Amino acid sequence: MANFFKRRMSWVNTRMGFFLLTIGLFWVKTYIAYQTEFTLGAKGSVQQFLLLINPLPAALLVFGIALYFRGRLAYWLMMIINVLESTWIFANVLYYREFSDFLSFGIMKGSSDVGNNLGKSLAQITHAYDFFVYVDIIVLIILLVTHVIRIDARPFKRRYAFSITVLSFGLMFAEFGMANADRSGLLTRTFDNNYIVKYLGLNEYAAFNAYQTQKESATRASANASDMKSVLKYLKQNRVSPNVSYYGKEKGKNVFVIHLESFQQFLIDYKVNGKEVTPNLNKFYHNQNTLSFDNFYNQVAQGKTSDAEMMLENSLFGLPQGSAMTTYGTQNTFQAAPAILSQQAGYTTAAFHGDVPSFWNRDNTYKSWGYQYFFSSSYYTEKSGYSVGYGLKDKIFFKQSAKYIEQLPQPFYAKLITLTNHYPYELDKKNTDFPATKTGDKTVDPYVQTAHYLDQAFGEFMTYLKKAGLYKNSMIVAYGDHYGISNNHRPAIAQLLGKSKVTNFDLAQFQKVPFMIHAAGLKGGINHTYGGEIDVLPTLLDLLGVKNTDTIQFGQDLLAKNRNQTVAFRNGNFISPTYAKIGGTVYDTRTGKALSLTTAQKKTVDKMQNHVTTELSLSDRVIYGDLLRFYTPKDFTKVDKSSFTYKYKPAMEKLAEAEKKEKTSALVKNKGKETTYKTDAPELK
Repeated sequence: MANFFKRRMSWVNTRMGFFLLTIGLFWVKTYIAYQTEFTLGAKGSVQQFLLLINPLPAALLVFGIALYFRGRLAYWLMMIINVLESTWIFANVLYYREFSDFLSFGIMKGSSDVGNNLGKSLAQITHAYDFFVYVDIIVLIILLVTHVIRIDARPFKRRYAFSITVLSFGLMFAEFGMANADRSGLLTRTFDNNYIVKYLGLNEYAAFNAYQTQKESATRASANASDMKSVLKYLKQNRVSPNVSYYGKEKGKNVFVIHLESFQQFLIDYKVNGKEVTPNLNKFYHNQNTLSFDNFYNQVAQGKTSDAEMMLENSLFGLPQGSAMTTYGTQNTFQAAPAILSQQAGYTTAAFHGDVPSFWNRDNTYKSWGYQYFFSSSYYTEKSGYSVGYGLKDKIFFKQSAKYIEQLPQPFYAKLITLTNHYPYELDKKNTDFPATKTGDKTVDPYVQTAHYLDQAFGEFMTYLKKAGLYKNSMIVAYGDHYGISNNHRPAIAQLLGKSKVTNFDLAQFQKVPFMIHAAGLKGGINHTYGGEIDVLPTLLDLLGVKNTDTIQFGQDLLAKNRNQTVAFRNGNFISPTYAKIGGTVYDTRTGKALSLTTAQKKTVDKMQNHVTTELSLSDRVIYGDLLRFYTPKDFTKVDKSSFTYKYKPAMEKLAEAEKKEKTSALVKNKGKETTYKTDAPELK
């Protein structure tokens, strides 16, 4: 028996045998990762077959490099390549678990800008079984070291190695041919990385992403003023007239934009054990002077919060890969809300964020956008217990922000970014007075607890605004920036929604986030129009009566009567009052049922898809090419970034000088007396 086994195993003692064993093990573990760690949605025999074979061509090519080398070096090169390839799988498993997407060079390039506290998040999402991707490497090394597998020192003919290389390219071309036949325009019309991985594989995705990244750099270098023609033509065709009932109704008022971190629409009026998760926001949402939008969607991609900010203040989409703020925020020209309001309506502009200023490259991007002040971590008192996760706890953040808000000359535009309701939804016991849900998902269950804490902080801030005399003279905007619970938590989502299971349509609906605009005397109510974050800027500017008919904005006023209600998602999917296209399936939005399209329906859906693809592509063109450097609207001056400093001492001196000169701040109005800010934050008692 021993001799039989020995004869059977003799093939692995050859160079080719060890190579094939390594390839086989790598192939198997990659396919296991596809099936267990990613939601690629392979349907039908063609897609399932491509998913099965797609690890092979690139593996033959990459591992085949080692065959060109001699002796032990060839074997150890295979091991090194395996470690690198396995680490790529491992990194994508972790990233996908939280963000339902694959790593890109844009994200990796900007990792230093978003890495604060990231280690803690990674520790939360890493599971012991994730390390299975390294098991085959450990086994192979042990077999080599113990000489169970012997190194074949004989020369390996170059023509055999070259044949492996040729075979790998042949298989790649065949694979791409089948993939393109099943989904035409795979690499030209899709914005969804899942498709590329499903059809071609993780390595091919990495190569394509590297190509895209290089192409983006080249695009800016080759861009010129004529590239704006197609953008201007599109925007002219899609302009909408403002709603005369609302245009200019909030002219001259302060604007508060309250960024509700990871806050989803389903939380509004949601109860756990009979208790409202967000009683203060519920009251705000249903107030007769609040315009609330119940079909408002987040449209972010890999940039998450930074994508939301990009859309909110520029009406430009985030990028399909990476973060526009991180990659382009420093160098590009923008025509953002802070600059528009400052130049055209005399607003003081300020952003508030209880973490380091470099997070998402805000310290540079905000200058490009025209923010006069940026109150970040250096402006706040930080003590033990004041912070959790990604920065100051919300109650402490709002309280400490108040002293700066009171000094801002009015009218002002102030954005406050909350942080406590950020993954991994951690909160100490002394601040936790709300029951967790009981889905059994450790990521999902504490979500309502941090959301409840955010709601309490929001309620305290509203009370403060009333006491400070700012509430009646301000337009208060509150919005959720992106999902808090990713689509990878299907069983838990089903329980939260009271369903036995959720469909892809349900998950698309789960991407709704709240958007609310409140002002004294504003005619409020629940507005059912379909829209998203791209539409915020034109909506706010019309309410404030600020002319924006020649600006580069891809959104439309949510209050306009003749607006297009097709909401584009960053991956090319869309939803509208009639049809929703999610992946390759079209749903009836009213019923949620998948449709087999008639000829007339297909024509309508194709028209919607063309609109979505066009606006995403043109918005990308503006950012990649930095096209706004070639176009300046009327009554707008290009932002001079050098005129801003966010360092504490000079910024506070500038603020004091402006306050003294203009004498319009809340502090001056209250005769120099600061308003007492009441909070039940236990850390401050």
